[in-house]
Amino acid sequence: MSLQAKAVAFQRLHAENPPLILPNPWDAGSARLLTAMGFKALATTSAGLAFSLGVKDSAGMLTRAQVLQNAASIVDATSLPVSADLENGFGDSPEDVAQTIRMAAEAGLVGGSIEDASGEKYHPIYDFNHAVERIQAGVEAARNLPFPFTFVARAENFSVGRCDLDDTIRRLLAFEKAGADVLYAPALPTLEAIRMVCTEVQRPVNVVIGFGGIVFSVAELADAGVRRISLGSSLARAALGGLVRAAQEIQQTGTFAFMAEAITFAEVNDLMAPSNE
Repeated sequence: MSLQAKAVAFQRLHAENPPLILPNPWDAGSARLLTAMGFKALATTSAGLAFSLGVKDSAGMLTRAQVLQNAASIVDATSLPVSADLENGFGDSPEDVAQTIRMAAEAGLVGGSIEDASGEKYHPIYDFNHAVERIQAGVEAARNLPFPFTFVARAENFSVGRCDLDDTIRRLLAFEKAGADVLYAPALPTLEAIRMVCTEVQRPVNVVIGFGGIVFSVAELADAGVRRISLGSSLARAALGGLVRAAQEIQQTGTFAFMAEAITFAEVNDLMAPSNE
């Protein structure tokens, strides 16, 4: 499938029922597994990548080059459309955001999200006007691409402990007016808050599972008006959780019962790229 066809297909998925489920692989291997499971599109996870590299998921730990190299490896591993977690665009200026969008397209991505989080401890969210200017620049860069790039704008208030729903909605409305295709406010605390966001905006809303303790079902989120559900680092953490539990069993009981739940070598091997050996 061409990049143009993937981009068009990805946009159409946001209009279908039930909501688009967008799992987040953290490397080429997990991308191959999720593709084989029958999902319709994938998205990267900066946290999952950070954990795989042995670093914390925090501002400045991953470079733009690292994130886009990881994204390109995922694109190469799947036939599905791939969107990316592009953090805050890897810079404060609107031009930083625009350049990141252009580079994301060069990596084969058909979508990507930009946060309004600054990464600064004492000023974690960009001022309103600056945040909007950044989204405008990203949207303009996306619209100048030769295919329909799905631009996702994120309002990060709740993810950094600023529990201000009114300001979050204000920002999302401004991002929508600036041309964002999908809107996203991680860590909204209740279904009612999610429903309110979905009611106030016109563009599709993404909700991430596993951020801030959200455990709502697909049916509940669909009823609230959510059009897209992503998993963030949840699958990476589930895999790491399995590793920890297996290691604890070995240490504490000297047994290997965890193998009963492990995917077989043959199953994994068959899903990976053909060997050159």
